[in-house]
Amino acid sequence: MTLRDAAAEAYREALPALVASVGGGLLAGVVLSGMEAELKAVPGLLVIVPALLATRGNVYGSLGARIATALHQGLIEPRLSGADERLRAAAAAALANGVLASVFASVVAYFLLLVLGREVASVWVLVGVALVAGVLSGLALTAVVIAVVFAGYRRGHNPDTLVGPLVTTTGDVFGVLFLLVAVRFVLLVGGVV
Repeated sequence: MTLRDAAAEAYREALPALVASVGGGLLAGVVLSGMEAELKAVPGLLVIVPALLATRGNVYGSLGARIATALHQGLIEPRLSGADERLRAAAAAALANGVLASVFASVVAYFLLLVLGREVASVWVLVGVALVAGVLSGLALTAVVIAVVFAGYRRGHNPDTLVGPLVTTTGDVFGVLFLLVAVRFVLLVGGVV
């Protein structure tokens, strides 16, 4: 295979995922711009948004990379029925890491805003929002990452090419969407609304 052929193949595989990533990022921005009431109701929420979205990319990007490597090495089969114990363990670890990182980010943001003398919601509200958003987006991202990596691999695509843009897009879209759901849920349960 020549360099030109390799470059053409890489662009052919990556371009649709990159276009979807741009579209997904714009969609997430539209949802975030519509969260004005929630951002006002939970002071400090805007501070944790970048950390929560970055966490999704880091944790679930690693999950996708692990799955892709396991597929390339023949350690797992690209099927959901009768999933390998390694796949279940990797998915559970990613979910736990994502939730823990979300909660940690909310606690750090709370104390940082206190030290800076900024208005901030209670630590319990921030932790509740991060916890609910982390669990919901983590479940969705785990399912999407596994399904897309397996489907791409079965169709002869390199899953490593798909993982980055896929996780960025779905992490942003699901992250912001479930952040909105989490804020509304926590405010409703806490009696703030």
